[in-house]
Amino acid sequence: MACSRRALWLLAICGGLAHAANTPPPISATQAWVRWLPGNLPAGGYLTLRNDGDRPATLVSVSSPDFALVSLHRSTLSNAVSTMQPVPQIVLPPHQSLSFAAGGYHIMLEQATRPLKPGDHVSITLHLSDGSSLDVSLELRRPDAG
Repeated sequence: MACSRRALWLLAICGGLAHAANTPPPISATQAWVRWLPGNLPAGGYLTLRNDGDRPATLVSVSSPDFALVSLHRSTLSNAVSTMQPVPQIVLPPHQSLSFAAGGYHIMLEQATRPLKPGDHVSITLHLSDGSSLDVSLELRRPDAG
């Protein structure tokens, strides 16, 4: 009897782990695009992130095979002066969305690793503090896109 209880307990744990491994991360991305600039000028990446989890999620970095340098930034306006600073992380509260947009949070994309033009798509990976990640495809749009 003790042996079968142990076996059932192990099966329950393994089944729970397998279910957790197949559960999609609670973070999703929509409306993902990049404001493409000619030449090798830095580009801004914008998207809306949604945390459907019950705990805060912390975005700690972004990477891309399409750009040599990728970082999280935030633009602010203070006393009629606009500044842009890198940020080490962005916390996404549970059951809320955060929009990356001009004049606020954005993804700075520098040094394209291949020729790019409007209409192309680039890949980024969002890295979270819990070790999970989310792959996102962003459409390149003309500089005057909003």
